[in-house]
Amino acid sequence: MDSTATDRFDTSRFEASRNRLASLAYRLLGSAADAEDAVQDAFLHWQAADRQRIKVPEAWLTKVVTNLCLDRLRSAQARRERTVGAWLPEPLLDGDPMLGPADTFEQRESVSLAMLTLMERLSPLERAVYLLREAFSHSHAEIAEILDITESASQQHLHRARRRITAARRRGGDEVDQTSARRIVEEFLAAAASGRTERLVALLTDDATAISDGAGLTRTLLRYDTPQRVAAVARAGFKPTPAKRRLAGGTPAVHYALVNGAPAILFVLGDQVIGAVTFDITNGKIATVRGTAAPTRLTRLTQAWRRHEPDAPLITRW
Repeated sequence: MDSTATDRFDTSRFEASRNRLASLAYRLLGSAADAEDAVQDAFLHWQAADRQRIKVPEAWLTKVVTNLCLDRLRSAQARRERTVGAWLPEPLLDGDPMLGPADTFEQRESVSLAMLTLMERLSPLERAVYLLREAFSHSHAEIAEILDITESASQQHLHRARRRITAARRRGGDEVDQTSARRIVEEFLAAAASGRTERLVALLTDDATAISDGAGLTRTLLRYDTPQRVAAVARAGFKPTPAKRRLAGGTPAVHYALVNGAPAILFVLGDQVIGAVTFDITNGKIATVRGTAAPTRLTRLTQAWRRHEPDAPLITRW
């Protein structure tokens, strides 16, 4: 095999692992853009390596991507961004290959926005061990090899990660019936758009919270606690006004969608998603509302939306 044919063969071997590597990187970083960068860096490492000496390419690539992601999580910039309270996981439209694998409850939960947020409480090593074990079913021997730690250390990191996640988890973690979830979200949208505060409060849990990135216009996240405050913010935010339409650049349609496995409302102008509001639902009520409108956080979701065949909008002209 000549060098050109070898390069094509080796490139195809990398491409066969690209989606799996990207899904691992996304779970570790919570950002599709950063995950794509990590996978591209891994490709450069792959090209520069003596590939004849790599016995198991999939294992080698997993190790490279994991450690590239850990370097990013440990960087001064990442620590600064994540500690000042200006960070939310990047939302992805269901069906995006970056959300896979999704065969088990643990795998699906690991890409929920709730879990990606919870994992910010873990150290980078705890996060890596937890995901490699829970979402990708690696043995402790394999994790030890990937992270250059002992099997005992891997087990200890996993134990601490599980303990911290269990302690921080607000809900029981049951999967939500999608038909019921859609009905609740549609009721929430109707009540917010019409200004019915009492109905909004009734749809929220007693400890409901809302989090917004402020469309990227604020340095820190906007947080609201108590059902009354969340309802007030929702009523103000969801009611259309001429000023909001000017800010949006037009009159968007409002669609129901699934984002990271959770029910969501998307504001779509033309073929551009300009806002995503996701909902965590437990026991038939809304526990958390997350709003993302910073354009840089919606790039991949918009790309997926353009390939998507949506249902009829909940609101044609908001």
